[in-house]
Amino acid sequence: MHAGEPLARAVGCLSSQTYRDFETIIVDNSGTGAATRFAAPPAVRVLENPENLGFGAAVNRGIENSQSELVCTLNDDAYPAPECLESLVRAADSRADAGMFACQIRLASQPGRLDSAGLGIYADGTTKQRGHREPARNYSEPEEVLIPSACAALYRRSLLDRVGVFDADYFLYCEDTDLGLRARLAGEYCLYVPHAVVEHDYSVSSGRASRLKAYYVERNRLWTIIKTFPVALWPLVPLYSSWRYLLHFWALLTGRGLAAEFTRQGEKWWRLVLIVGSAHAHALSHLPALLAKRRHIQDGATLDARAFWRLLRRHYASAWQIAMQ
Repeated sequence: MHAGEPLARAVGCLSSQTYRDFETIIVDNSGTGAATRFAAPPAVRVLENPENLGFGAAVNRGIENSQSELVCTLNDDAYPAPECLESLVRAADSRADAGMFACQIRLASQPGRLDSAGLGIYADGTTKQRGHREPARNYSEPEEVLIPSACAALYRRSLLDRVGVFDADYFLYCEDTDLGLRARLAGEYCLYVPHAVVEHDYSVSSGRASRLKAYYVERNRLWTIIKTFPVALWPLVPLYSSWRYLLHFWALLTGRGLAAEFTRQGEKWWRLVLIVGSAHAHALSHLPALLAKRRHIQDGATLDARAFWRLLRRHYASAWQIAMQ
């Protein structure tokens, strides 16, 4: 987190919630102690990390220092509407079969437009915000989604106890995909809660199309495949990825999507090729550790390859959506 105006606004939104029976834990991941000014026990606790340990490690520390059966994750640049927590708790009380709950996350820069209504997934493990930039009114009904975005999500502690918390090794990006797919493999369900509205300053911290984001998204996508995808689907992944890469190249040529945005920031297109190659090399070098994690995950899995594939197809995001938006 960055202890500036976004965090101050987020804390202010939490203090305005209609649901009052909750504790706020801020994990200061800056290594500077800048968030201590927000500490107001018992309503707000601040946990300081000596340095930036990454998103997963920071959130995990907050989870470990909480006791509630329901755990809500919230980015420092995400601003919940007053009824958000009340809507999430009501949904959790009424749907005992759901272990994860996705908020209606709106773009702060585009009023009435979605950042996400849960996440969908492409067959090569790339996730995409469901309904991104579409009118929020188009996603006004509760329904099953694949997984929530941890930018603003609710998890049952019983789920986290069962499948584990965020993988701290990811450092940045895709931790929610990994956790969500681990939960789905174990038979857990995710519910989209449209009345749990949150505004989000999308990628305000690391940039929407930065080198940092490009590397971690690609590397962590590969890690997630190795850890969670059935081996029977592995041969399909390079085929689907090749098509996505081609569409990214087409988007670059036509001035659309994240690839074009990357070059508009002064970057050379060939750097994306180097980033992808570096991500693949890093994933390969960590293969033994990833396979060890995979064995532990698969021990608790209840979905076979066919059921997992059906799940992906039911919550499918196309390569066109990923490349062009």
